[in-house]
Amino acid sequence: MSYPIIPTATRPITVATLIVVSAIVALSFWLSARAQALMRRRLFPRLRLDSGLEFSTLRFAHYAVISLGLLIGLKVLSVDLTGLAVVAGILSVGIGFGLQNVASNFISGIILLIERPITVGDHVTVADIDGEVRAINMRSTEIVTRDNITVIVPNSEFVSGRVVNWSHGDPRMRLHVAVGVSYASDVQQVTRVLQDLAGRVEFVLSNPGPEVRFVRFGDSSLDFELLVWIGNPHHEDTVGSGLRYAIRAAFLEAGIEIPFPRRDVTVRTVESPAAPR
Repeated sequence: MSYPIIPTATRPITVATLIVVSAIVALSFWLSARAQALMRRRLFPRLRLDSGLEFSTLRFAHYAVISLGLLIGLKVLSVDLTGLAVVAGILSVGIGFGLQNVASNFISGIILLIERPITVGDHVTVADIDGEVRAINMRSTEIVTRDNITVIVPNSEFVSGRVVNWSHGDPRMRLHVAVGVSYASDVQQVTRVLQDLAGRVEFVLSNPGPEVRFVRFGDSSLDFELLVWIGNPHHEDTVGSGLRYAIRAAFLEAGIEIPFPRRDVTVRTVESPAAPR
């Protein structure tokens, strides 16, 4: 156990030293897990924080405990932290040139945890990716799409790019459903039918209530738009499909026609000129 593995200026690093340092690091991970579990059970129920702030707090607590464990381990190894700072300064130059993306994503991850433009559980759209934020890590963010596919997005895209957060502040969102009816339809009847059926669809909020708009005179139809509010963006597809099912059934029952595009074609018979004699 006292066999010197790495000779140093102060004292050699032995097998026993490595075992002690490994135990300290393992203990720091165990303490981090226990501290997070204690905060979930005792602290968060009293503070009544939202899930995003809880996640950020747990992340910072984890990083603090692990950093403290690493510092204690370096002290046990008798590592000169002053020399380590010099080496870190030299490495920072290399990071600036060769690891710019890694450093950018790391700093962006800290910004996301502190500023919280997005939080765990939010429904976001970034570039062509649409889904729920599952975790915000130091380098990347995990987004789970509606098809249960996990997409790893670099943190810098959330800081420097354009992101749509459907859940930020107020999670309610307004859903637009377009429908066209024939020109022979009674527009007042159409309005009443659309307003009545909206309240019978699951997840549609009664306050604010549904709204019907007469949008335009189309080529083959009178175009309407049904606007309803839902309490969670995750229900967008379910509510949209439910409304279209209900519109189809209600229009059949009320005798309201949903037309398809039509074109009138006029055929003319042109007499051919008389052949020369």
